[in-house]
Amino acid sequence: MNNDASLGVIINAFADALVAVDATKQAHKKFQPGIGPFGEADAVRAALPYLCTANQRLFGDARMRRTPDLLLPNTWALEFKLIRPFGDNGKPAEHWSQNVLHPYRGNTSALGDCLKLLENDLTERKGIIVFGYEHTPAQIDLEPAIAGFELLARELLHIKLSDRIEERRTELVHPIHQAVRVFGWEVLGNS
Repeated sequence: MNNDASLGVIINAFADALVAVDATKQAHKKFQPGIGPFGEADAVRAALPYLCTANQRLFGDARMRRTPDLLLPNTWALEFKLIRPFGDNGKPAEHWSQNVLHPYRGNTSALGDCLKLLENDLTERKGIIVFGYEHTPAQIDLEPAIAGFELLARELLHIKLSDRIEERRTELVHPIHQAVRVFGWEVLGNS
């Protein structure tokens, strides 16, 4: 296994890559410039060239797939989930937390992705990465949704996760999505 393949290294690199994409002031579709309005897969896709540049050894063979979202062959199978409490227009987004909290098998939430990873026969280590955007300071803090995800995973679905790893970056160009927080856990199995 690649020595620099810890989940902490991946989380840190992904946060930096999102900031690099944001700094280009590229607009996604008809939204305001910045990484905040990008959809989940579009954000990961936009970050991938920066990840490869920053750490060719770790990300050079990375490929996006349906399951997992990002495969680092012989190293990590990663699922990503985006949470965004506000839309591009500054209005609260309804149902934004269901992306992490919906606890049903086959669902596209972070909890559903954990179950999907556990059922998959991939030999790579399995990880879940949740990234989200806040105002600075946060008008809606992501922490309760993240803590809820951990509680539901552990207590309801009996999923064993590693300790949480988190990175935060501020001063993004978007007037609403001013800070990005990236959270990650290794999905270790069923408890």
